[in-house]
Amino acid sequence: MIAYSIRRILITIPTLFFVATVVFIAMRIAPGDPAVAISGGKTTEEGLQTIRAQLGLDKPIWNQYLDYLCGLLHGDLGKSYKSKRPVTELLAMNLPYTLHLVFFGTLIGIITGLPIGVLTAVKRNSFFDYFFRIFSLAGVSLPLFYLGLMLLLLFALKLPWFPTSGAGTSGDVLSQLYHLILPATAAGLLMAAYVARETRSSMLEVLLADYIRTARSKGLREATILYKHALRNALVSIITLVGIYINVLLASSVMLEVVFSRPGLGRMILGAIKQYDYQVLQSTILVFAALISLVNLLVDLSYCIINPNIRLE
Repeated sequence: MIAYSIRRILITIPTLFFVATVVFIAMRIAPGDPAVAISGGKTTEEGLQTIRAQLGLDKPIWNQYLDYLCGLLHGDLGKSYKSKRPVTELLAMNLPYTLHLVFFGTLIGIITGLPIGVLTAVKRNSFFDYFFRIFSLAGVSLPLFYLGLMLLLLFALKLPWFPTSGAGTSGDVLSQLYHLILPATAAGLLMAAYVARETRSSMLEVLLADYIRTARSKGLREATILYKHALRNALVSIITLVGIYINVLLASSVMLEVVFSRPGLGRMILGAIKQYDYQVLQSTILVFAALISLVNLLVDLSYCIINPNIRLE
């Protein structure tokens, strides 16, 4: 497993290099000028040239690219064109909010969707099964931003139980958790719908296997059969889905942070796009790529923990 992890990490390096190159090129060929965005269009051409020289945008593209790569190798992500602050400082400020949202959204999705999926498989074709299958179908059909808006309208405006915006007071854990309830619930409910459907499907397949019938013939308790034998073997496909949805949730955090007016990497990306802030946009997308690669690695490694018969090559 250690050798496999090292190989995967080494493979991630060229992947991030490719992502950084594509984003760099895309930003340079996209319409728009950071100098115009910074000046607000209220300066002369000479003034624009001065701003471009200060930002290093007057250099040839290949020279800018080499400077960018050298900065990455030294851990220097540059400074924001707009705020003049180091990008690493901006990432350190905003990354925790996105990670908190993804973590608690995933937690809610798993602890809600997994039991529902198991019970609907056990009580197949019952009222309980039909009811939660409708819930799951509605969940996978509902856009995340729409569910967020509905929760905001109901529990923050109609019933003022939760705040409409913000991420809480810095350093106050309870305040931050309070502001996180609605966005994490929106993300978690949709994830629960996917997890419940996949769990039900996997459990139905496993419950028909010969070793399950053998376990019942031995007189094992039904709870032992369900959770020690059936669910453990069904977890491989469920974990795969969870890993995929975590990556989706990382990308969808942009919508949730806009809907709930929360800080985070998503808001950073939107701000960088509006202001043509190349340094911030390049670095933020690179961080997203690194997080997705890390999630994929953890999912692969979890297979061996769940089922020791699986060997990673």
